[in-house]
Amino acid sequence: MKTPNDGLGYWLGRSGISRKELARRVQTKAREWGQPNVAPNATRVRGWLEGETPRAPIPDILAGVFSDHFGWRITTYDLGLGEGSSTEAALAYDPSFAATVEVVADLGRADVDRRQFLAAAPFAAVAGVGPSRDWLLATLDQEPEPGPRVRLEDVSKVKNMFSTFQEMDVLQGGGSGRLVLAEYMNQHVYPLLRRSHDDVVRRALCEAAAEQTYLLGWMAYDNGEHSVAQRYLIQSLRLAEESRNAALGAHVLAGMADQATLLGDPAEGRRLAQAGRQGLSRTTSPACLADLWCLEARALALLDDKVAAARAVVQSERAYERVDLAEEPDWAAFIDPAYLHGEHANTMRDLGNPKDAEEHARRSIEHAKKQNRARRGAMSHAALAVSHLQRRDLDGAYSVGLRTLKLSGQVKSSRAVEAVQDLQRRMQPFGGRLVADFSERARELTTAA
Repeated sequence: MKTPNDGLGYWLGRSGISRKELARRVQTKAREWGQPNVAPNATRVRGWLEGETPRAPIPDILAGVFSDHFGWRITTYDLGLGEGSSTEAALAYDPSFAATVEVVADLGRADVDRRQFLAAAPFAAVAGVGPSRDWLLATLDQEPEPGPRVRLEDVSKVKNMFSTFQEMDVLQGGGSGRLVLAEYMNQHVYPLLRRSHDDVVRRALCEAAAEQTYLLGWMAYDNGEHSVAQRYLIQSLRLAEESRNAALGAHVLAGMADQATLLGDPAEGRRLAQAGRQGLSRTTSPACLADLWCLEARALALLDDKVAAARAVVQSERAYERVDLAEEPDWAAFIDPAYLHGEHANTMRDLGNPKDAEEHARRSIEHAKKQNRARRGAMSHAALAVSHLQRRDLDGAYSVGLRTLKLSGQVKSSRAVEAVQDLQRRMQPFGGRLVADFSERARELTTAA
């Protein structure tokens, strides 16, 4: 026996539309969408209300019909018809600003309301190819829907919240506070994108929304939710392009490059970093440039291009020498010696250069300790411990490893836990009491995580 569709029944009753009229509107919308073979009648609508699942693309068409009627976004999920195409749409770089606003708003709602479903969605390995290309080439001319005008004061309120959430991520890890940020975006930021604004306000608002959408993606990435992160980053890139802020777009590509390399595709990571550097040719952000060279070095090390990787590290350091913090945007605040030296340590680790890995790791640890950055401290301690292992110094690795465990336990970050697990795997061939003790302590951390 089918279960009645209460969601569809609720919205149909609230609309006051009859079954026959709904069938007619679905037919009209289907023709607008190039689907002339979709021709339901009142009997079919009754079947949907009684629990039959309409075939694609009818759920999305129904969502479009009800959205038109009420004047705000009604999703297939609201209608009790599953996710429709909204989740996959977040992997696309849509040329329409209005469509992008709806996609990113749907993504934010899914993150808060349907996290289990969204987390189960796959990471698409080639999804970054189109967005990075389109970001470099696209020119846009669409306007948002009319409505109450947004002021620069509204945008300032959004931007003032960014530093608060970014500090939460840096000090506590991506798993801490992301849902609070997602709810803030759903309630206060994404609705502003639908309203009317002059060109200056629109660009400023898209920039602020892109920053925080990127931060949502970064938090998801740090928490190991890569399919969620990928979707946020693609939509952040689209909003950054709408803002005409090339440096911000390059920053988003840096995040995408980092994720691709982490997930085992350093060639894609390198390509994304190079696309970011190409985009930066139109603007100036030495901090972002330092980050992009740093991430390209990480990818090159995994591609076993030792000469190019070492050269990229040098380019990163040279770029950072030109950084003026007063001239850099708020989102670049984390691109500092603690971060860069920590990533350079990982590059040197992967190049099999324990001496330079140790030097960079210690410099990163020193800066991270001053800032109380447990996540960065944990990851750099892990790199330092590996440098000891590469010199066959198990005692040194064990001592540093214990510090890694302690710091990792202070934050909610899958990357910190993964650094511990990587260290644990590298210790295994040594065997003995110290390795067994570290493995037991690491198991306690990973189980708790």
